[in-house]
Amino acid sequence: MSINIDPNICIGCGRCHDVCPGTLIKINEQKKAYIKYPKDCWGCTSCIKECPVHAIRFFLGEDIGGKGSKVHTEKVNGLIRWIVEFPDGSVKHIDIDPKESNKY
Repeated sequence: MSINIDPNICIGCGRCHDVCPGTLIKINEQKKAYIKYPKDCWGCTSCIKECPVHAIRFFLGEDIGGKGSKVHTEKVNGLIRWIVEFPDGSVKHIDIDPKESNKY
């Protein structure tokens, strides 16, 4: 599991850095977030949920059934929308109510 932070999209807000439980996300001289050792990422997705500009993608590798898909989130009307981008270009949206997220 790993994340990718696109420096061209990152606005340097530091939210991802603040929420990373493994302190893996750093801020460089240009005030852009980066992860020095992506292989050490725990896959908690805290950073993805905090990024206001969707600069962070979580890679779903073949080894976990993701077939190379990438995931990010958006907040929509009080819901967290998980957006899965498949290698073939198709996209799937999964809406989760955070108030109900422990229900399952």
